[in-house]
Amino acid sequence: MIRSLTLLLVTLLLAAPALGAELDGTLKRIKATNTITFGYREFARPFAFVGDDGKPAGYSVELCTRIAASIAKELALPSLQVKWVKVTAENRIQAVVNGTVDLECGSTTASLSRQEQVDFSLMTFLDGGSLLVTDASGVRGISTLGGKRVGIVPGTTTEKALAAVLKKHAVTATVVPLKDHAAGVAALDNRMIDAYASDRTILIGMGRTSKNPEKLSLVEEFFSYEPHGFVLKRVDAGFRLSVNRALAAMYRSGEVVPIFEKSFGSMSTAGPLIAAMYLINGLPE
Repeated sequence: MIRSLTLLLVTLLLAAPALGAELDGTLKRIKATNTITFGYREFARPFAFVGDDGKPAGYSVELCTRIAASIAKELALPSLQVKWVKVTAENRIQAVVNGTVDLECGSTTASLSRQEQVDFSLMTFLDGGSLLVTDASGVRGISTLGGKRVGIVPGTTTEKALAAVLKKHAVTATVVPLKDHAAGVAALDNRMIDAYASDRTILIGMGRTSKNPEKLSLVEEFFSYEPHGFVLKRVDAGFRLSVNRALAAMYRSGEVVPIFEKSFGSMSTAGPLIAAMYLINGLPE
């Protein structure tokens, strides 16, 4: 009996360093620096934007704030510092790759081509590409874009999807590259473009910031499928697990509901796909 207990104690002592060694990559650095760095886009309302108080706000920002709290608890860091860094559609992936940010908290589509460079969390939202148009343009969908000017942010999945659907329907339109969504709203307001293409939920938020929202319309048509996820480095399984554990817990417990409703309205009107997304991604411990 004593010999068995001795062997058990020796085994545990030998295992202790190995358990400590399991903390590596991003989690190890967060533990050492007491800081986690999130990237966010300032013009991706309602997912991420600069609030009236000058601080990051939005659905994705709130989810990441809770992820930070979960990781702080996991690493026993009661005063974990959260640093927010602005990123753009063009540099958000590179910001994760080069370590400028630990996690990009926005509205990035989890595409297979992007997974050649980075990894993604569990799904955080489900959306689709659509069009915000000026009423004067007469645009009612993809088939009516012939000869029209369509704004787009380069380097996005929407850009690729739009090009593919225009080709599929043999529609010739002038694609106008724009810096960001704010530039898209301005271009619509100033009649520099007839339509702006992006994820439908972002287009809704854009319309609310227009100088003349009553002169803009959101078309009913979707031309792409856009599953969102938070961006993190590849080959960082420990950090990805911590992020996913926090998200799954929010989905299972229903904590995500008030976060969703704050940005998008009542969950009862969200539709079955969003509810199913939370259910499927609420993985058990």
